[in-house]
Parts: sequence; C-alpha cells; structure tokens
Amino acid sequence: MMLRVFKDANNRKYFKVLMLFSIFTVFFNYPNDAYAMHIMEGFLPIKWCIFWGVMTLPFLIIGMRSIGNTVKKHPETKMLLGLAGAFTFVLSALKMPSVTGSCSHPTGVGLGTVLFGPTAMSVLGFIVLIFQALLLAHGGLTTLGANTFSMAVVGPLVAWGLYRLCVKLKTPLRVGVFLGAVFGDLFTYVTTAAQLALAFPAQIGGFAASFEKFLGIFAVTQIPLAISEGLLTVVVFNLLTAHNKKELEDLTVLTAGNSALEGVDGR
Repeated sequence: MMLRVFKDANNRKYFKVLMLFSIFTVFFNYPNDAYAMHIMEGFLPIKWCIFWGVMTLPFLIIGMRSIGNTVKKHPETKMLLGLAGAFTFVLSALKMPSVTGSCSHPTGVGLGTVLFGPTAMSVLGFIVLIFQALLLAHGGLTTLGANTFSMAVVGPLVAWGLYRLCVKLKTPLRVGVFLGAVFGDLFTYVTTAAQLALAFPAQIGGFAASFEKFLGIFAVTQIPLAISEGLLTVVVFNLLTAHNKKELEDLTVLTAGNSALEGVDGR
C-alpha cells in the first residue's frame, strides 16, 4: 500500500522531505540531559496546568473541525498536512543551549498556519507536543496544556494575523510568510515567559519582575533563531509554490489576488 502511494512523483517528494526531517530529528535529539524550553513535566503547579488546558481546549475543538472540513473537501492535501506537522515536529525538537542552563528552539508553526489556518495548526502542534513529551522527554504531559497554548495557539494566531495583514496590504506572500514565522516564534516565547511569571512571581516586583527575567533569559538566543526560522519557512514555502501549486490553490493560499480565506479557523 505504501509503495503504491509513493509511486506518484508528488508524493515521492513529500516522502523524501519527511525522511530528511526524521534523520535530523534522530540526530539532534539523541537522549541527553538538557532542559528544553517547553515547560518540563511537573514544573507548573496543578492549578496552572488545569487552567492552560481549559484555555487550549476550544481551539483544539475548532481546529479538528477545520482539518476535517479541509480533508473532506480536498483529500489531496493530506500529505501537505503531514508535511506541516513534520516540519513543526523537527524544528521545535531542535534544542539549542541558551543561558542559565536552559534551551531555546524554533517552533515551526508558521508554515502550517499559512497553509491550513491557526486552529488547524493548534491541533498539529498539540499532536507534536504529545509525541515530543513521550518520545523525546521534551516538555511534559502535565504541562501539555500550557505548552500547547503558547506554541500552538498564541504562536499560530500571531503568525496568521501578520500573514493576513500582509495579504491585505498586497505585499509579496513571501514577506507575509517570513513575518508570520518570525513573530509566531517570538510570541510563543513571550507567552511562555508570561506563564512562568504567573506561576512563579518574584518576591520583589511580582509578575512584572519575573516576566522581565524570563524574557531576558531567552531573548539572546531566540531572536536570531526566530529570524532563521522565518528564512527557512520561506525556503520551504517557495518549494511548495514551485512543486505543489495545485494544492496551494485548493487551500486558497495561492489565488489571482494572493488572498487567503477569512476566519479565525483558517477555513
């Protein structure tokens, strides 16, 4: 069955990209003791775990409906959906040393957000975070709601908003993709810093002082990482534009007016 699927030239291209992503994932995530930027297992008080889980749930419900509608209308985009998920999995699993013994990493949510919308990306991000927690000890199950909210809810919403703004201003799509990927990444970390500051306010200065401290920890590495992620996302988007034009037209990413569908769920 799998061999028949990849006889098609388009699907073979997807397969090669997915295999490359898998190799990079194994190479960069051989078990180690580094702490990742995803909030680790057991780090947040239980009340905050529940709070962020409840905040995330509506986006997952809307996102599942969005993905279901897209796949039903355009079943040929399934492989593109898988590619967006693999892209997010690999980039967000690349743990790079930051300061004070912590790590930073890209998020990879910009590509899937542009292709399928922010709430669909919430579902993909949620699935990615589950696998990373179970297979790579990257993040945790108790902190899944908080990590999903920062990386797969806020990040995609910011990326989508900037991308849509660029579309309305009739800038080149690549500019919108770049800005969406960069600021989707950065606001993921702003949200995570806020989550940590809420859970652990400083004795002197409270939330504001703690928020400033957490932002400062990751800013040194995260700003260049976000710019690099934006450039890589544009490269992948250009490849999809060149080789998968029909699928992008079906998703209305490419149209005569370079427009995208309206709505918070991207459909």
